[in-house]
Order: sequence, then structure tokens, then C-alpha cells
Amino acid sequence: MSILAISPNDGRYQNKTKVLQDYFSEKALIKYRIKVEINYLILLSEEGKIGLRKFRNEEKELLLNLINITNEDAEIVKAIETKGYEDILATNHDVKAIEYFIKLKLKNTSLSDILEYVHFCLTSEDINNLSYSLMIKDGFNNGLYKELINLYQSLYNLSIKYKDLPMLARTHGQSATPTTFGKEILVFVSRLKEELKL
Repeated sequence: MSILAISPNDGRYQNKTKVLQDYFSEKALIKYRIKVEINYLILLSEEGKIGLRKFRNEEKELLLNLINITNEDAEIVKAIETKGYEDILATNHDVKAIEYFIKLKLKNTSLSDILEYVHFCLTSEDINNLSYSLMIKDGFNNGLYKELINLYQSLYNLSIKYKDLPMLARTHGQSATPTTFGKEILVFVSRLKEELKL
């Protein structure tokens, strides 16, 4: 746990939220922005109407491999943004830093002739809204969904175990008709089931 954590989520509870780092950390945002830029660039090359040549399969593979960034790659992007890196001056702009990072990685490859098509006709918002959407989608499908299924199963098991345990229900802060603990837990099971569309 870091004493410099921004919130308990990345401090005290980091061991519980670690699975979400691949989807919601700053490194993840950088990765998703690169993913959007790269996939857009590949689609541009397949369009053929703007003068960009069609990429060979090995070039597409090279581009797609850029998406799997390392911690060092993420640090390079942050350096480009904040203080500059090698001969690149600080952009003071997070998405522009992504563009320059991709160009840096491609400048000594067979794709060095297409560098000016990186981020062609895009705005930062084009990149950001798709990146955030993909982060949420993947974070839910690959991280949270499994945990929600486990929660659903645990609650369901509790409702069965305590189906006959009587308790006093409450309504408007007052005592109400008797019920069972299992039945009340089953209310949450039902709500969760509806949300998960099980």
C-alpha cells in the first residue's frame, strides 16, 4: 500500500481492486488509446480512398503488437506528454503523446512512410470516447462480471441456508409483517439476476 495513493481503492484496498488495473489504470488508458489509434489506422489502410497504401499482413501484426505496452512504454508516453523524450518536445497533451509514441515506434520500420496518417482526421475526443467505452466494456466483462456472478451465487446460497430463519420486516422505519432472512436475501438475488440478465 502506498501512502501516496489517491484513494483507498489504489491504497488500502489495492489487493481487492488489482484485477481492475488492467482496465482502469493510467497505463490501461494509454493502452486503450493506442488500440483505438492502431485499429483506426489499419481501417484507413483498407479503405484505399485517401492515398494511404494497404498494409501487408506483417505490418498489421507489427501495429497490433504495439497495443501490448509494457510499463516502460507507458512511462515513455508520460515522458512525451510531460517533459519530452529523446528529440520529442513535451506535448502537454495526453492524446498527442500517444500519437508521437506510435510514430516513434514506427519510424524505423517498413511503416515509416505512413507516419503522417497516425491520428489522421481524428480529434482527442474521437480517441477518448472509444477508449473509455472499451475500458468499461472489458473491465465489466473480464473483471467485474465474474465477481458479480460469485456474489450472486453467494447470496443465493445464503437465501437457501436461511430460508426458514424468521425475522421482523421493516417498512418506513417501523416494524412490519414477519418474514424470513432467506426471503429478504432472495430479493437482492432477484434484483442482481435482473441486472445480469441471467
